[in-house]
Amino acid sequence: MQEPGFIELVRLHLSQPEYLHVFLHPLPLYGVVLGTFSLVLAMMLRSRPAQIIALVLIFISALSAWPVAHFGEAAYDRIESMSDHDGYAWLDAHAQRATRAVPLFYGLAALAALALLLPWPFPRSALTLNLLTLLLAGVAFGFGSWIALAGGQIRHKEFRYGKPSESVGGYEKMRD
Repeated sequence: MQEPGFIELVRLHLSQPEYLHVFLHPLPLYGVVLGTFSLVLAMMLRSRPAQIIALVLIFISALSAWPVAHFGEAAYDRIESMSDHDGYAWLDAHAQRATRAVPLFYGLAALAALALLLPWPFPRSALTLNLLTLLLAGVAFGFGSWIALAGGQIRHKEFRYGKPSESVGGYEKMRD
């Protein structure tokens, strides 16, 4: 049997929700951090164009939590079937944490959009909205790290220290 070509491999990978989840999952976390650093620098420079770029980066990164969560949900059953007992406990915790925290990323995206648009008619609102965006971005980063901590332990036994704090089967209850 002939090995699949590059295009065929790409097509196969892009049809697997677990691959898409792993491919996209850094965006909400790393993008929010980069956007936050950019916004701090832009505010220090007092450059509205730089603030706009930083806010767009935060908006896109925070909004990318939607496809990450979508593909994670779609991959749940397949990853569950591949996991050992402890891996399943971490998968369940990862899913519970994501379900609880993803709305925070949506709120961050909405706040970043507000910080982009509201200063045009109300220029004095920029500083307050930027500071609120920075605060919420920090909180989102903390929750994203909390989600990622459980996610990294699903398939990586070498990262497991102890058990997740969430009760096993909690995600199944959340889905009902």
